[in-house]
Amino acid sequence: MSAPSLETTAAAPAPEAAVGPSPAAVAAVRSLHSRARRRLLTATLCLAAGLVLAMGVRVLLGHYTVTIPDFFAILGGETIPGASFIVMQEKLPRAVAGALAGAAFGAAGALFRRTLRNPLASPDIIGVTQGAAVAAVTVLAFGGVRGTGMAAAALIGGLAAIGIVLGFSMAGRSSAGAGSGGLAGSLGGATFIVAGIAVASLCQAILSGAVLALSQHDLQAAAVWTAGSLNAVTWERITLLAVIMIVLVPLAGILHARLAPADLGGELAHGVGSRPGRTGLWSLVIGALLAAAATAATGPLAFVALLSTPLARGLTGGRPSLPAAALCGAVIVVVADFAAAEAFGGVRLPTGVLTGAAGAPLMLWLLIRSGRKA
Repeated sequence: MSAPSLETTAAAPAPEAAVGPSPAAVAAVRSLHSRARRRLLTATLCLAAGLVLAMGVRVLLGHYTVTIPDFFAILGGETIPGASFIVMQEKLPRAVAGALAGAAFGAAGALFRRTLRNPLASPDIIGVTQGAAVAAVTVLAFGGVRGTGMAAAALIGGLAAIGIVLGFSMAGRSSAGAGSGGLAGSLGGATFIVAGIAVASLCQAILSGAVLALSQHDLQAAAVWTAGSLNAVTWERITLLAVIMIVLVPLAGILHARLAPADLGGELAHGVGSRPGRTGLWSLVIGALLAAAATAATGPLAFVALLSTPLARGLTGGRPSLPAAALCGAVIVVVADFAAAEAFGGVRLPTGVLTGAAGAPLMLWLLIRSGRKA
């Protein structure tokens, strides 16, 4: 056989070099990320400005109006007959308590939603707030405990409720789903929600019995509190809630960020070194504590956690954000409290009545949407 000619050798195709992403593709991805970050920052700043505006309206306007110079004079220690008492003992405490409680509920809702990846996974739905309310009213009815003792009982009750829900849902999980999706996969969305609704119903029954055991002196206050009202907020409760949030909100932010790899799926999350199961469990604990602390301060404000997360995601373009959800919750509660106190003439409704009225249609819409996706 003759050797191959130089022409044949030269014509042989050379191996293709590895081709990376084009500069145009890299620039497009960076532009998308930049726009998403700008939208998130803009939405967060707008929500913060909206909260300041809502709190200003809550304090300055209404049946008793206060001028801005008088308000700052009162804050500076000047006593203005009538106005000082109304601002410092009614309007300002309600605005601050509403903002803190709403932020706690919003942050708790964001943690539950990202951990369990279910639009109905919220402290309002799965019995956390009901468990906190049961514990608080029970120690009031049978032990005469008030103030800080009620708040501590509410925290224990909220944790007990989430523990019971976790126990039942994990006991009923399927072996097929136990290994995928981190904690959400091991629990199963439907199983967790059903267990939570069952625990919430049980807590509601116990709460009704505890209320019947109250003395006549405590009955009216407990009835208003269980409806979700800011009428009984005090600076002592506000201080306790603020201290709890100073500790828990940074932890919630860290856990929420660490859950980001789980959005890609359990296997990929483990592949990048994430531990979604352990992180998700701590997220549920911190979320339950936040919701229980808010319930202890203001009573169970229905559907605030459920409302906050989808509204925040709509404003941020679908990007999960715990600060945005917390600010949404704060704005919702402050606006609802102002409307409940001022929009119905001489009738003052509990704040929870308005949040529940707004949250019920959203829950039905989420149920319909989840059914269509399934």
